[in-house]
Amino acid sequence: MSELFNKEEFLKGLIRRLHEAPDKLENIREDFVRVVRELTPVEIAQVEQKLVEEGMPPESIQLMCNIHLDVFKEALDEDSLDVGSWHPLHILIEEHRDILNRTKELRDLTGKIISGNYDGEDIRRLQSSIQYLDSLEAYFSKEENVLFPYLERHGLVQPPAIMWKEHDEVRNLRKKMKIEYENLKNGDPNKVNELAITISELFTNHIYKEHKILFPSALKLLSNNEWESIRVEFDEIGYFSFEPMPFVSSEEVSKNNGVEGLVNLGSGFLKVDQLLLMLNTLPFDITFVDENDTVRYFSERKERIFARTRAIIGRKVQNCHPQKSAHVVTRILEDFKNGVRDIAEFWLNLGPKIVHIRYFALRDRSGKYAGTLEVTQEISSIKALEGEKRIYDPLD
Repeated sequence: MSELFNKEEFLKGLIRRLHEAPDKLENIREDFVRVVRELTPVEIAQVEQKLVEEGMPPESIQLMCNIHLDVFKEALDEDSLDVGSWHPLHILIEEHRDILNRTKELRDLTGKIISGNYDGEDIRRLQSSIQYLDSLEAYFSKEENVLFPYLERHGLVQPPAIMWKEHDEVRNLRKKMKIEYENLKNGDPNKVNELAITISELFTNHIYKEHKILFPSALKLLSNNEWESIRVEFDEIGYFSFEPMPFVSSEEVSKNNGVEGLVNLGSGFLKVDQLLLMLNTLPFDITFVDENDTVRYFSERKERIFARTRAIIGRKVQNCHPQKSAHVVTRILEDFKNGVRDIAEFWLNLGPKIVHIRYFALRDRSGKYAGTLEVTQEISSIKALEGEKRIYDPLD
């Protein structure tokens, strides 16, 4: 108890410093991460609940939780595994990102409710967030019924067993959350908030252990053929938030590689490497988003205007933009799907650069919406053109 008390006092001091000078985050981040990792999710929830009861502003508690999550997300980005976008671990990592975001939203909403600063829309979103927890069974099932058995065949038994136990803890907390939500009008909203914090912290620690221990071990143990088999079984179970790129096994590729491995483009045939060279040499960046708003491809020329990583493949395009502009992307896609328009364009100044961004609706022969093509081009040199140039100058 004395050890927990000391950590509680240490957390109190950190939170007070954050509350008084939130711009000093970098000065306390290391201490904060260290103490939080030494506490279990239940202990963290108990500490936070006690601080609220003692009069600590809920906003300060929320700031601490957000920092914990932000620090962890940064660690995930820095330690990302080097696997293809088809790979089962890439899929699980993207599902982890969604889980972290949605459990944070759950915690934020319950924090608003205990503060009394909420409306009917917040209640609706809270109900949706609680229902989201049910959809996690697809994630649990892929690990418990596919990945874990493969690892056990290679003698890795205990880490999967621990992860499965934590899945069951979430299931139990989910049941309690539903009960407390149903009793929210007559019950104690602090209980809903405490459960939301516990679920969020449990997932943060759970995902941290999978990324740091389980996944690297799995990469060392399993062969590429096993990963391909796992992916096929993942597809059979299904996905709750992240739609991965379509998968064709290496065996199927060798069977259906076409004439001498050429890609039939209608007006000609190209080798895959020729096609990639052509796309990556275009003087502009292109991104393809399918009919379900999922990013499927982007060109990778050397000088990109906006940075992109392959981690965006399979993500909803709205999640690839800042929250303040996501609604604009959604509106464009809705207009494309409804046939209101076929092109949307913007231009902006980025220092000396003038960036022209265009979105084109893609439609099949019947006119059915098939996706969106984004084209981004730096046009300052084009705008500066004057007169004519008709002679080739080899010194250009």
